Amino acid sequence: MISHALTIVVNELEAHLRDAYGAAPPLARLGNLGEGVAGNGGATAAVPRDIVVFQTVNVREEKTLRNLPNQVRNDTTLRVAYENPPVFLNFTILVAATHTNYLNALLMLSRTIRFFQFRNVFEHGSVAPASLTTNAPANVLDQVETFRLAFELYSPSMEEVNHLWGTLGGKQLPFMLYTLRPLELKFRSIQAESGLITEVAGNFLSKDAVSA
Repeated sequence: MISHALTIVVNELEAHLRDAYGAAPPLARLGNLGEGVAGNGGATAAVPRDIVVFQTVNVREEKTLRNLPNQVRNDTTLRVAYENPPVFLNFTILVAATHTNYLNALLMLSRTIRFFQFRNVFEHGSVAPASLTTNAPANVLDQVETFRLAFELYSPSMEEVNHLWGTLGGKQLPFMLYTLRPLELKFRSIQAESGLITEVAGNFLSKDAVSA
């Protein structure tokens, strides 16, 4: 579900860069900069050059949404299903430009920043149908259903920047960090089910008090 959610955003960005600037794909993709960049001593799985790469660098639980009810009421069938509440996660997303030409890297990074400036929320009904299906996971259980993904700029300190690129083991690229919040992760499995209480009887019969 994490990969599908980010793939949808990448598809939307690529469509925007293609339609607004006439740029030819591939323009953006998911990747792991820890594997290196192609042509720069990277491994076989290195991220290719001349793209905008998205990488998850941190995950945190959204604690304010932790205590949700564990039952779902269905007023049509008059049944209630019991299941564990979903996990809501916030992600720190690294967005970096791997272009060989430094000016092109800054150009594509600025276009990406402007994209998120006017389009910082993505919902199931607001994205193109092709964005939902292109490069989507084959198993439907790995796909997101309804979602609302909000992107916010994150401004790291110089120390955080140093730790980030030191962890990735590579040279620093033109980049930005975004906070993606929140993504709901849930495996839909009903643990128990029961009927709803629809009426409470108020007339009870009781035996007469036994005489002493």
